[in-house]
Amino acid sequence: MVEAAIGIGSNLCHPEKQVSQAMCALNELPYTRVVACSRLYRSKPQGPLDQPHYVNACAVVETSLLPMQLLQALQQLEKRQGKVKKRHWGERIIDLDLLLYENVVMSTPVLTLPHPWLHRRDFVLVPLAEIAADWCVPGKGRVKQLLETLSDEIYIERCLYENT
Repeated sequence: MVEAAIGIGSNLCHPEKQVSQAMCALNELPYTRVVACSRLYRSKPQGPLDQPHYVNACAVVETSLLPMQLLQALQQLEKRQGKVKKRHWGERIIDLDLLLYENVVMSTPVLTLPHPWLHRRDFVLVPLAEIAADWCVPGKGRVKQLLETLSDEIYIERCLYENT
């Protein structure tokens, strides 16, 4: 079993409900169990600004799935929950990103680990720091240190509530 970090986001169809539903669905993945979930956060969109604010969270899972298998399983969860990608960095019902898979570094046409923008996104680093502050992002540093070095432009507005 290895540990992996998953970023979760939504800004359509009751986003808090969508993120919570996705967190629960992670436990349905084969050979995988959720070991930690962050609180839910509201954040401004970093893509097109003519879309609703997002709700974001992170989860840590233990899995025996290989990185590509885990990615495919996450994509199946997204599909089952109704994800339709309308535009790049645009609005969506659910988005599940494989952020980290232990210390694996890889780059394929469909998967890059660690996630290429993880170290620059407060809407990922804030919830991830709650549950994996000491994790190392290969080639970048520890999660808590990356969070401390973010620019002054912060998109996270506030913690919504504890995930239940």
